[in-house]
Amino acid sequence: MSDTVDPIEGLIASLLKELGEDPGRDGLERTPRRVARAFRTFTEGYSTDPIAVLNDAVFEETYDEMVLVKDIGFYSLCEHHLLPFFGRAHVAYIPNGRIVGLSKLPRMVEMYARRLQVQERLTQDVAGAIEELLNPKGVAVVVESIHLCMMMRGVEQQNAFAVTSSLRGEFQNDQKTRSEFMELIRHSRPSFA
Repeated sequence: MSDTVDPIEGLIASLLKELGEDPGRDGLERTPRRVARAFRTFTEGYSTDPIAVLNDAVFEETYDEMVLVKDIGFYSLCEHHLLPFFGRAHVAYIPNGRIVGLSKLPRMVEMYARRLQVQERLTQDVAGAIEELLNPKGVAVVVESIHLCMMMRGVEQQNAFAVTSSLRGEFQNDQKTRSEFMELIRHSRPSFA
């Protein structure tokens, strides 16, 4: 374990003082270090190249039907209040001679979620990275989440959730393809037990 002090620790200790707390008291003594570590984890997506996440698992394949991974859970921090928002993402694409390992789609969502975000950008970032690397016939991303900045402060809405989408290529231009995608993400998760 390194003895190096993360600069975030000092900032958190100052914040605690400004809030009227004593950062040296028993319950808070290690809080600055814990918060610094947590925020480094919450924002580790900045140090990851999105193309590198996908690139080692791209394969030539003639499959040309929709590939969908749905109910991808994620946690992120709202860049406006540094409060969490979390939910699930549904990611689909229609291959154009290339596919990507299925586990890479949740990794892509996680990588972008581990940055200070707004849900709209998160949705577009995931779609854009898949489009750039695979050049598919179409990409669709739908993100559903709840935002603690809307629940704990401001409008204080406990049951409101946000839905964003990014539809590209055949998902945007072909009503049948878009409808098939929307119908597939409406169905509940299969039970394999």
